[in-house]
Amino acid sequence: MSDLFPGFEKHHVDVGGGIAISAVVGGRGAPLLLLHGHPQTHAIWHRVAPVLAEHFTVVAADLRGYGDASKPRGDADHANYAKRALAADQVALMRHFGHTRFSVLAHDRGARVAHRLAIDHPEAVRCLVLLDIAPTLAMYAQTTDAFARAYWHWFFLIQPAPLPERLIEADPAAYVREVMGRRSAGLAPFDPRALAEYQRCLALPGAAHGLCEDYRASAGIDLVHDQADRDAGRLLQPPLLALWGAQGVVHRCFDPLAEWRRVARHVEGEALPCGHYIAEEAPQALLDRALPFLEQGNHADHTDYGAHA
Repeated sequence: MSDLFPGFEKHHVDVGGGIAISAVVGGRGAPLLLLHGHPQTHAIWHRVAPVLAEHFTVVAADLRGYGDASKPRGDADHANYAKRALAADQVALMRHFGHTRFSVLAHDRGARVAHRLAIDHPEAVRCLVLLDIAPTLAMYAQTTDAFARAYWHWFFLIQPAPLPERLIEADPAAYVREVMGRRSAGLAPFDPRALAEYQRCLALPGAAHGLCEDYRASAGIDLVHDQADRDAGRLLQPPLLALWGAQGVVHRCFDPLAEWRRVARHVEGEALPCGHYIAEEAPQALLDRALPFLEQGNHADHTDYGAHA
């Protein structure tokens, strides 16, 4: 992985509760947390992290259940894979490095964790860039036949254990190829080294279970938390940039900007000319749009981060 993240250092950090989170760290300046999606790892950021590291202290982390992070057995109610628990992991990780306030750039499942992080820990987040999702509650509430067919894995992975785990474990590499290769761009955008890393990590003991528990939590306890926020009128406070792929399912089936404006105070965003895997399909377009927003968010925030950089 060192050739994908030149100049970055690998860390494996105890964040409490028997959980360790893996991350690569590089650059200097204001802290920026990068969170990945399914069925991937922090390796998704390899095309943008070196540029971001010219402006920020970049922490590209694995989520609980993914990559080289811990993969505990799921609780009966899947609470230990709730986005609340995964967000707390990342707050503890950033505090380990001395960052009490930071920005977040997150994709897919990681963007759902970032959403929860900013709700539960608003004092920790300067600004958010969320990639190719609409809020979880909105997506489940508006599920259509077209969405269910395209996002079939949402409904496969939440089936009771151990059926989906057994099927994934039978050929983890094939699962990665099929899930990622069926998107609009196929497998062409992915660096073979990154693809091999996704396949390696999904073959690790407990990885299939961790992946399924993430989705089981989203279809259950996460919806309870999200509905409680909506009922209480709790909104995302940090500035939010929502970006999504013009060739993706989220663009076809939802109105992402409208949905984010229902749950956040300060929202802007647009579709980019790519599919779901924005950081790997359209890295320059992502940088062109996200970098000014992140820099503006840091300049607008008067917190002194110099001691934490």
